Amino acid sequence: MLMPHPAVLRTLVDEYEATKASGSAEDDTRAQDLAYTLCVSTGTREVDRALEVARGWLAAATAHDATADDTTTTRSTDDGPRVYA
Repeated sequence: MLMPHPAVLRTLVDEYEATKASGSAEDDTRAQDLAYTLCVSTGTREVDRALEVARGWLAAATAHDATADDTTTTRSTDDGPRVYA
């Protein structure tokens, strides 16, 4: 299954939550569209499950980014090939 980019997924989750919190009738249609997109993006059928999966993926992506940052900042002290006789 294809996974959405974490930035796109974060935007979907944030926008869905903000739209649902507003409670306006205009935003209800937008919330339904976002719920559908979240379900398709996460391979789920219910928005609550889609949010759960999305948050899990976002947490994993954040943890992966933190680990990747640690390894990319580590500098090697290797000063070239070694010859052992």
